[in-house]
Amino acid sequence: MGTVIFDLDGTLADTSGDLIAAANHCFEGLGLGALLDPVADAGTALKGGRAMLTLGFSRVDGFGSEEDIAGQYPVLLEAYGRDIDRHTVMYPHAMDTVEVLKSRGYKVGICTNKPEGLAQTLLTRLGVRDAFGSLIGADTLSTRKPDVAPYRAAVEQAGGVMEKSCLIGDTWTDRNTAKAAGVPSILVTFGPAAEDVIAMEAEGYFSDYRDLPDLVARLIG
Repeated sequence: MGTVIFDLDGTLADTSGDLIAAANHCFEGLGLGALLDPVADAGTALKGGRAMLTLGFSRVDGFGSEEDIAGQYPVLLEAYGRDIDRHTVMYPHAMDTVEVLKSRGYKVGICTNKPEGLAQTLLTRLGVRDAFGSLIGADTLSTRKPDVAPYRAAVEQAGGVMEKSCLIGDTWTDRNTAKAAGVPSILVTFGPAAEDVIAMEAEGYFSDYRDLPDLVARLIG
């Protein structure tokens, strides 16, 4: 059978609340107040720490340089690591679907642009780390998605082969990773930017995790 590799943030888990809280910790430490809204800015949160810092700094004068972002990024990671699972939840039916895929003979793994240590911590605290045969993070290798190497490592670590694999994600990064690897991508449409996701012309889409196994079977057998 094939191998199904998942992105983490915005795909398996809604991590936006804890990410925004960490970014706001940075802004508050600079005396700027909470510049990001947990609901309105959820889409930016799922693009990563630097994207959140860039957006927040764009809302005040005198901040936003590369030096500002680089200086606050470690602060954000430290704050996020302390409260990594306060608000984070797995998306509905995500883990049930992972188990269905495994019961049908598929290997499953994770390829994320979250630092590996943080991803390990989060998945362990949520009680789901052992469900996945691989975990490749942003710093596991010398490159990150959309480079093909992390995706290939996730497939091989899970015990699969590239030719019979697909990537489940939610962003252009995931779409472009799959395209570079020559494999299908299946993107979620339950996030805050569903219209943008549909415009990415992936091989498959779903809004309910219970629909994923049939999509996987259609695309990789």
